[in-house]
Amino acid sequence: MKLYIAEKPSLAKAIISVLPKPHKKEDGYFISGSGERVTWCIGHLLELAEPHVYDSQFEKWHLSHLPIIPSEWRSSPKSKTKKQLGIVTKLIKAASTLVHAGDPDREGQLLVDEVINYANVSATKKSSVQRVLISDLNAPAVKAALSQPKSNLDYAALSISALARSRADWLYGINLTRLYTLLGRTKGASQVLSVGRVQTPVLGLIVRRDEEIERFCSKPFYEVLACLTTDTNEGFKAKWQPSEACLPYMDEEKRVVVKALAENVVSRITDQIGIVQKLSKKEKRQSPPLPYNLSALQIDANKMFGLSAKQVLDTCQSLYEKHKLITYPRSDNRYLPEGHFEQRFGVVDAIKNNVDKLSNDSSVADLSIRSACWNDKKVEAHHAIIPTEKKTAVALSSFENNVYYLICRQYLAQFFRPYLFDETVVHVEIAGGIFIAKDKMEKELGFKQLYAKSELTSTTLPNLVEGQALHCHGAELLEKMTSPPEHYTDASLLSAMTGVAKFVTNSHIKAILKETDGLGTEATRAGIIDLLVQRHFVVRKGKQLHSTLLGRALVHSIPDDLSLPDRTALWESNLSRMAKREISYQQFIEELSDELYRLVNSSHSSTMQSFSGLAESSYKRQGQRRSRNRGFKRSKQSKVS
Repeated sequence: MKLYIAEKPSLAKAIISVLPKPHKKEDGYFISGSGERVTWCIGHLLELAEPHVYDSQFEKWHLSHLPIIPSEWRSSPKSKTKKQLGIVTKLIKAASTLVHAGDPDREGQLLVDEVINYANVSATKKSSVQRVLISDLNAPAVKAALSQPKSNLDYAALSISALARSRADWLYGINLTRLYTLLGRTKGASQVLSVGRVQTPVLGLIVRRDEEIERFCSKPFYEVLACLTTDTNEGFKAKWQPSEACLPYMDEEKRVVVKALAENVVSRITDQIGIVQKLSKKEKRQSPPLPYNLSALQIDANKMFGLSAKQVLDTCQSLYEKHKLITYPRSDNRYLPEGHFEQRFGVVDAIKNNVDKLSNDSSVADLSIRSACWNDKKVEAHHAIIPTEKKTAVALSSFENNVYYLICRQYLAQFFRPYLFDETVVHVEIAGGIFIAKDKMEKELGFKQLYAKSELTSTTLPNLVEGQALHCHGAELLEKMTSPPEHYTDASLLSAMTGVAKFVTNSHIKAILKETDGLGTEATRAGIIDLLVQRHFVVRKGKQLHSTLLGRALVHSIPDDLSLPDRTALWESNLSRMAKREISYQQFIEELSDELYRLVNSSHSSTMQSFSGLAESSYKRQGQRRSRNRGFKRSKQSKVS
């Protein structure tokens, strides 16, 4: 008997739909007409055991217990899905052939592997497990995936990497949360002070940004515009470019902050001759943006529709599982397999049918254009999020409509020409100073016509030649004020999490972060932001995210390196190397264990802030007791990270 093990019921339904009929529904699984079984997990059916499972004394929190590091790891059935685990385990033992159909990512690989391991099947049976990668729940895509099974052994390193991440997060979250909660109690804290290797650096970003804004003192700076005319009385303005000699009068952003210097420039250039020193004209082209990965989609949806990262993720799951209108949404990739190019006719036809706002654009799209997004070398476990070929007449919710529209528009952009424009840059020398003016002449909108632009525009410079003499008949002195950075929104925080390298000064770690996904993963970032709000470390004010007094007190009470992104950079680098079989699981866990011993041993010198004046968080007392006694629940979307 062949058994397919899907990650969720929605995928199990998609698999059984393409198997021979008649289909029979049993408790917790399907049977096809040819005898195959299709069962499913419901996310993780197993979770890492809580500390008290290893030793009952860990039921109560004491500094003397730390760090808690299991010598042999145990997993426990999740109480809500214990029945389904029993059904899946029984089917695994009875099956002659097992097909792993977890989601095509690190967590999806582990999720099914851990259930197969829990069933304690023979080594021979385990070595023959097949793997299918399904990222589109529509019948043709599912059928194609089932026809191309791979060996599950090919993904063993990916599973070990996910297991290492899971156990490391347990070690980090359990031990440091207990450590700083217990230390915090000596300073009046009544809340659980949760610490995680992703959530705490993200909180650190928000706290530091808020405090930078509060410390900010607006200061004036100055710019000078030269007002120039040709001998035919055609006029334009050029902006002064301060020289190296002006550096003592400039701030770190190279803005002139001494008004007298700018006033001197105005007086020196007025009624003087300017010479066109350099003139360049280049045709520039901008290619269409690549199809979305989850973070890019969340950023655009927040900017355009005000949706939170969690709302976008939940909406994508609905479009994927319920409506089958998009491909697998938890993707970190923005490229497509080259074979998908053949599906473009069906996908564009579906867009034309499903999205009225894109109907005309779908009709004029040039499907002979092959953009850079189709590239097998850039596709790994996932591919970009794109629409499927499914046509629908079902009314979508407002959130679903908006997110689906963005995904469709981004895909459709691949079949429009690049945006073309000519850029002219002129350097004018006046009284020894350099002034620059730029001109942009749009030639072809290309894909930009999809993005709320309907006609060509341009700025205008006169026809100029190098060496030409101009008259500077006056100058404008502009006084501007420096402005503070803005509070984070979901969009800007997601951008910071994915581009977190810019917040790191260590060149080695900065290089690592540029090669990784930054803080968190596509699947976890929305949950991390939501978790910070739930734990009252962060509060939403409109679109903005503000740190609370509790969140600030926590960040200022722990060692700086726990609230900086450096450690997560090294973790993600090592996990990626583990997935490529470059380092071992044991090496990774041992290094983390050594670090936990160091942190616990140094805790006697901790300078925790006072928490006495802070309002108690709104955790229910029952929920607070449960958190203290049992640790924190983990799921695929929201983990102790």
